[in-house]
Amino acid sequence: MTFYDFAKAIVQPLTGALFAVTATGYENVPAAGPIIVAANHRSYLDPPLLASWFPRPVHWMAKEELFRIPVLGTLIRWCNAFPVTRGEGDIGSIRRALRILKEGGVVGIFPEGTRNIAGDVEPKSGAVLLASMAHCPVVPVGLSRTATATRRLRGSHVEMRIGVPLTFQGSARRATKAELDEWTDELSESIDELTD
Repeated sequence: MTFYDFAKAIVQPLTGALFAVTATGYENVPAAGPIIVAANHRSYLDPPLLASWFPRPVHWMAKEELFRIPVLGTLIRWCNAFPVTRGEGDIGSIRRALRILKEGGVVGIFPEGTRNIAGDVEPKSGAVLLASMAHCPVVPVGLSRTATATRRLRGSHVEMRIGVPLTFQGSARRATKAELDEWTDELSESIDELTD
């Protein structure tokens, strides 16, 4: 048993008991092969909730600053997270994500790049860019009421809705900026539709 499996075995029933989690759309997740999971991000609860309730192990692209925090940095590494430097083209993290996808794994991304508490952060194009490079689908996920749950804790109800996979492939060998912008909007709309 990996540490990821061990953590999932603890976190899933714990979050289920604390927050009355409803998770739907499992039939939309391909059982095998590379996929990117893209979700909205309103709360610190989002990563552990999504990782523990998603049916396949997820390798998370997480901001580099988290890995400097004692204990937390080690724990998230053990839970398949790897660092990405925000605000610049982090070639190393992109190569690592592409390697995971080439091996048939799952890469998790929050397109907003940070917690979007007010709902006004514009999503970035990283998820659709990776999908176009790896020729793999993006599975959109909507997380509802997680911000409220972290304030109220017990007695809250949160929901995870998994949507139909989206494919983003351009007409040229490399996606254009216009295509990336269009695909980012499409992905964002899909996530919004899955979110209350």
